[in-house]
Amino acid sequence: MSASEKTRPVSRKNAFFGLHFDLHPQKTDTSLGADITEENIGHLLARVKPDYVQYDCKGHAGYTGYPTEVGWPSPGIVKDSLAIWRKVTKERGVGLYIHYSGVWDTVALEHHPDWARVDKDGNRDKNNTSTFGPYVDELLIPQLKEVTAAYDLDGMWVDGECWGAQIDYSPAALEAWRKETGYQDAPKDRSDPHWLEWKMFHRRQFEKYLCHWVDALHAHNPKLQITSNWMYTSFAPKSIVAKLDFLSGDYSPALSVDRARVEARYLANTGMPWDLMAWGFNWGHELGQSLKPAIHLQQEAAVVLMQGGGFQIYYNPTRSGYLVDEIIETTGQVADFCRARESVSHKSVTVPQVALLLSTETQFDRSDSVFSPYGTFDEIEGALHALLELHYSVDLLAEHQLQPRLKEFPMVAIPDAYKLSEDFKQALLRYVEGGGSLLLLGEKCARLFESALGVKLEGEPQQAAAELKSDAGVVNVNGLWQKVSPTTARPFGYRYPTRDTRREGEVAATLSAYGKGKIGAIYGPVVLAHFRCHHPSLRSFIGSLAAELFPDPAVRVKGPACLDIALRRMADGNLGLHLLNMAETQRADRFLTTDFIPALGPIEVTLKTDKKPSGVSWEPDGNRLEWSWQEGNLTVTVPSLHVHGVVVVE
Repeated sequence: MSASEKTRPVSRKNAFFGLHFDLHPQKTDTSLGADITEENIGHLLARVKPDYVQYDCKGHAGYTGYPTEVGWPSPGIVKDSLAIWRKVTKERGVGLYIHYSGVWDTVALEHHPDWARVDKDGNRDKNNTSTFGPYVDELLIPQLKEVTAAYDLDGMWVDGECWGAQIDYSPAALEAWRKETGYQDAPKDRSDPHWLEWKMFHRRQFEKYLCHWVDALHAHNPKLQITSNWMYTSFAPKSIVAKLDFLSGDYSPALSVDRARVEARYLANTGMPWDLMAWGFNWGHELGQSLKPAIHLQQEAAVVLMQGGGFQIYYNPTRSGYLVDEIIETTGQVADFCRARESVSHKSVTVPQVALLLSTETQFDRSDSVFSPYGTFDEIEGALHALLELHYSVDLLAEHQLQPRLKEFPMVAIPDAYKLSEDFKQALLRYVEGGGSLLLLGEKCARLFESALGVKLEGEPQQAAAELKSDAGVVNVNGLWQKVSPTTARPFGYRYPTRDTRREGEVAATLSAYGKGKIGAIYGPVVLAHFRCHHPSLRSFIGSLAAELFPDPAVRVKGPACLDIALRRMADGNLGLHLLNMAETQRADRFLTTDFIPALGPIEVTLKTDKKPSGVSWEPDGNRLEWSWQEGNLTVTVPSLHVHGVVVVE
């Protein structure tokens, strides 16, 4: 093997751990690259041993950190940072990618205001370019060709893309709309009957723009490995069209674990190589950035690893490019944590248990952005959190992913989606008729299946004071409730106007047979309430109905609600049960970081296995666990769980 082959970088489809550095160069910079040294970079790479690094190229301001001849270099370039990073990464066999802002380019619009997206009032956007305009051909593609060739780059992570694209009323957009639809006017808001059609027109246009530049770069250099930040994730939950090489996204720096719980479960079902990026820092009100401790980032990483993905961390060097020792050592500790789990986590696949629907139909109707889910996820997260706290292994799938795989999942849950295609609804009913279980978590999704519920819906939903009674106690769930009168369904839970549950009860949930399967429905805002309060009595109410629908899951765990699980099949074929300790997860902006996670345990696990295992171990420690097996049930006790571990069944 030649020296060059020994140092060849890991391809992105096989990469597991990476680093991301961006500075978003500005007009006001004065010292870009001044403090970058081969020694500083070498120290980082030796300690962390990443598969790849993504380094700064062009940020949202539009200025580059390298001396471009195509666009606008920052006037503050002192040393060519990319050249130094390329030299050191190539010597060590580490892939080098760039961070590059696509749709969002402020300085380009200062020089070419006609490239701008235009809002509904005719104002030109100061930041976001039009995907209908010449920006992509006159700047983005030529500049990416320039930089990838000049520095022999391995690929690019293009930011400010699907989430940066905006509804556009530019002359080019309006002309394309008229040509495609024949309509002379473009909708301005939801009052127009063509509003959804107008949004979908922009979503198709973004994909045309994306396919255009991705194909151009691949034609220029077929070896380039390319992604567009957040495309084909939960931000754009649709079938993959553009020829991206991998999927990626940077989740919230503050609500990090909870956002990663959603994103990882969706990305794991795309069929694409993928990773998620954690922010290595956070900030509070009127405060600047502070670094997260290693254990904080290890907990974030575990969310991603337990779904089979790759993990990367984002940091800002100093404006002059220096990486402080704290970043290097913290990242090294996180890398050690991840590498210890790589063989039992990376590229694992789910053992289907519960499918939670992320409805593309509902999201695309509800969101008034091109591809941005903000404000549309509360019910999904509320449902996901409840199911995870009940210790189900949960996958998150959109309609196009779930429909072909319905028979794989013993239970499907819908978190109050209000719009589903008729084809998908009929597929769900056939699934239940054949023996599947459907859990409808809200009056909106229940209404879509009225004919199969064995109830009569009485009028429209009404705002009501509601106290739900569960085995764990009474919990308040005020909001819109649908009054129902069971016909063939069995009442399964009641709501009361006060905490006095002796009188005035109304049916809150029902259970009905449908063919060989069952449908459970709750007729009020339970998942939205759970998202807002996470009350144990509400979790118990949802859990009682779920247990009726799915009484015999493949895994049962006795542990606290802060314990997440994921049942996976590892790359070597062995069964792996991931356990994640969610205790002390950072969620409030007045508590920026987590520096201590108390251990959980002992944790009793029961797993269904057709054959008696040859051995059971606890990874990454490698310790053999005490276990017993009888009539297809494996019983294991995990003595203690700190952050994350895997019960491996051989």
